[in-house]
Amino acid sequence: MAQGTVQVTHTGTSRWRRRTGEYASLAAALEAAADGDVLTVAPGTYRENLVVRRAVTLRGPEGSPGSVRIAPADGVPLTVRASAVVQDLHVEGQDAAAPALLVEDGTPELVDVRVVTRSAAGIEVRGAARPTLRRCTVDNPAGIGIAVVDGGGGLFEECEVVAAGQAGVAVRGGARPRLERCRVHHASGSGLTVTGENSALEALGCEVYEVRGSGVQITGRATGHLTDCDVHRTTADGVTLDTDAVLTLADCRIHDIPENAVDLRSRSVLTLTRTSVRQFGRNGLSVWDPGTRVDANQCEIFDSTGDYPAVWVSDGATAVLDSCRVHDVPDALFVLDRGSRADVVDSDLSQVRNTAVSVSDGATAQLDDCRIRDAATGAWFRDHGSGGTLNNCTLDGTQTGVIVTKGADPVIERCTVESPSEAGFYVSAGGRGTFQNCRVTGSGGYGFHVIDGCRTTLRKCRTERCARGGYEFAEGGPDAGAGPVVEDCTSDESASLRVPTAPEPAVQTAGASPGLLSTIPDQRPTERPPAAAAAPQPPARTSKDVLGELDALVGLESVKREVRALTDMIEVGRRRQQAGLKAASVKRHLVFTGSPGTGKTTVARLYGEILASLGVLEKGHLVEVSRVDLVGEHIGSTAIRTQEAFERARGGVLFIDEAYALSPEDAGRDFGKEAIDTLVKLMEDHRDAVVVIVAGYTAEMERFLSVNPGVASRFSRTITFGDYGPEELLRIVEQQAEEHEYRLAPGAAEALLKYFTAIPKGPTFGNGRTARQTFEAMVERHASRVAQFDEPSKDDLTLLYAEDLPDLP
Repeated sequence: MAQGTVQVTHTGTSRWRRRTGEYASLAAALEAAADGDVLTVAPGTYRENLVVRRAVTLRGPEGSPGSVRIAPADGVPLTVRASAVVQDLHVEGQDAAAPALLVEDGTPELVDVRVVTRSAAGIEVRGAARPTLRRCTVDNPAGIGIAVVDGGGGLFEECEVVAAGQAGVAVRGGARPRLERCRVHHASGSGLTVTGENSALEALGCEVYEVRGSGVQITGRATGHLTDCDVHRTTADGVTLDTDAVLTLADCRIHDIPENAVDLRSRSVLTLTRTSVRQFGRNGLSVWDPGTRVDANQCEIFDSTGDYPAVWVSDGATAVLDSCRVHDVPDALFVLDRGSRADVVDSDLSQVRNTAVSVSDGATAQLDDCRIRDAATGAWFRDHGSGGTLNNCTLDGTQTGVIVTKGADPVIERCTVESPSEAGFYVSAGGRGTFQNCRVTGSGGYGFHVIDGCRTTLRKCRTERCARGGYEFAEGGPDAGAGPVVEDCTSDESASLRVPTAPEPAVQTAGASPGLLSTIPDQRPTERPPAAAAAPQPPARTSKDVLGELDALVGLESVKREVRALTDMIEVGRRRQQAGLKAASVKRHLVFTGSPGTGKTTVARLYGEILASLGVLEKGHLVEVSRVDLVGEHIGSTAIRTQEAFERARGGVLFIDEAYALSPEDAGRDFGKEAIDTLVKLMEDHRDAVVVIVAGYTAEMERFLSVNPGVASRFSRTITFGDYGPEELLRIVEQQAEEHEYRLAPGAAEALLKYFTAIPKGPTFGNGRTARQTFEAMVERHASRVAQFDEPSKDDLTLLYAEDLPDLP
């Protein structure tokens, strides 16, 4: 058969029909063919726009895949409008406004078709078409990989999108395809996106990875059902649901996600069954807005790479975890805002660096038959209106089992706290709470520690082997309440317990902190433990003393120069005014940019103290807030929160961490703008009362200031905090060792230097926090090693060796 010809073989039974024929073009062969004919195309390039209107078979020669190229100059290269079979073809398109392969009708089969194109879509299925595609490949760096639209459907088996300039697979307009064992990767948009009412996607055994967007995106009342699928290595969220979307994930795996593994909002509903979520940079599950709900059954969420709660429920959303495991995370479950609720049943929360369960801003959490292990704080009910129930739960190996503060009022029933290092149950600052049939054993501090005259109720509780005592009730001054109500409570120290009738002095205890050494500060203000009693105010220091402390900080040379120059300007201006001269106006508000752990909060505190020593600020204290402290759940509440934060900072510094979160890129209905507008007005109306410092990652803060010119105009300068180098990280460890009376053994400093040189410096690198955590890990390993000695020497007790270094992350 000659090059470029088409052989047509008739497979019907009528003897009146031709048996074979050859045609010079594909278009001519298709025009002459009837239902049932087989068109075998000779190798070559065909510059034709083909339309298949009959139930024929169109195929390339066997054993020569890719030898037949359909490649017209423009338009749609191949359109299928019948129940045809298309096999072993290579389709190329160049039209940015049209697909390369269009299926418009019938139930055709497309097998081993490769689409390499720069078109609007590689393959598009629409209307009444219900094709079956097997082992088809799409390479379309200019547009969508596969688009199923306008009521289209069909089955895609073992197909692959190897590149897409937009979404890998896009479903819209009421389309409903099914994907089996497909792979989608290297897309510049979402891997799988489904949008619009009645649109649906079913995927079985598929894999989505290496996409520059969300792995799976379901929006606008669309639905999805994924079974045995993998989503990993995205640049945005792993799975995103928005606006009444519905998604079911069964036996799926979501991992290696730099942002939220799963984010849902605006009344979306997600059901997860036997699904694992791991190695995520922000939240494992992020659930927002009234009516939004997630139900997780037999799921596992673990191995966070960031510094955020594994499960975040806010703005009136609901989360249900049944028979789940959450472990190796900074925080396990945060529930915040009135109307938000979390129900956790028969689940394990373990290896939590900070707080396992945090309930705040009027939210509710109910835990039944759960186990919390190895957490700094087991459960923390933080403020007025926050509550819920812990029923038949076990908390083991925490620093503090349950904390109740600021008017929170949970019910704790039949719960056991085993071996807390500080306290089993701690109530302060107006916290309430009812504790019934609860037990504390082996506490390193008190069993129940209730201070400030809190109106806590204890019934039929029991303590055993508590180092400082089973119960401690301390009054807290003239504003304290009437004290706890205690009924039928016992301790192994006595048969029964009575509340002391005479006021006792307030007892100050160490609060929960995530590290081994209580003097190593926590990195997030929301995790600071409640103070049992106000510490006396230290005497005011001179600006020279404070600048001396600034100079003593490791590294930060450019930051020190900036702060000193600003301080000199303010000091000279003050002296010029005293001399009756005009002083240049100096805007004192600042922008701090840089990675976490580079000392931004420390410098902000010292800056406030410097301004107070110069008489610029009345107090110089630091009030640190973030988005969660400023943004409320409904219109109006944000302004109130922002005003309250500003008032707390009056006379000092208001430090807003991650300020860019107040102006997210998709801020169409976000209340962060209300916080910004309120803040700008307060800064103008009370320009001399408060200094505002906004802080965050460099790129994000540049975007934040560029989209908010009203904010940018109120800041005098931006100070950039660079990452610490290996030598500076080593110096921080040396300072920590000196402070805690340890020494580095010969060779340990060199090993630390190599360690800090080799440690990954990704977006989650903690800088100074990493150095402190490294020192803490060395102390833990040192303790494990020296504990085996019968009579350790002083050197044994103080020397840290290279072998005490933790493994590289």
